[in-house]
Amino acid sequence: VQLQAYGGGLVQAGGSLRLSCAASGRTFSMYSMGWFRQAPGKEREFVAAILWSGSSTRYAESVKGRFTISRDNAKNTVALQMNSPKPEDTAVYYCAADQNPYGNTWLANVYWGQGTQVTVSS
Repeated sequence: VQLQAYGGGLVQAGGSLRLSCAASGRTFSMYSMGWFRQAPGKEREFVAAILWSGSSTRYAESVKGRFTISRDNAKNTVALQMNSPKPEDTAVYYCAADQNPYGNTWLANVYWGQGTQVTVSS
């Protein structure tokens, strides 16, 4: 599976930014998808996930109410809408795809895409 993330950049705190990830190489609609991030000097952490069916989503507490994950199975894309970002959201954001079809383990085992840098200025 190939995952191409894009949309990162510099955004002011309180603004908005939309990340997207295009997937290829397998049947997209069969796999749960998500986003993780890694800030300098910190471990990679979970941000958001959406089940293969699109019927359920999950968020890290730190982004709940501000970020929204969505998927378009017709376009093989998953997006992360970042509203009201904060400087502490600054990180490299990674797209992730579940290794197993129809998984409900919330991305316990994933394939990684390349990261996209998000920098939030205060």
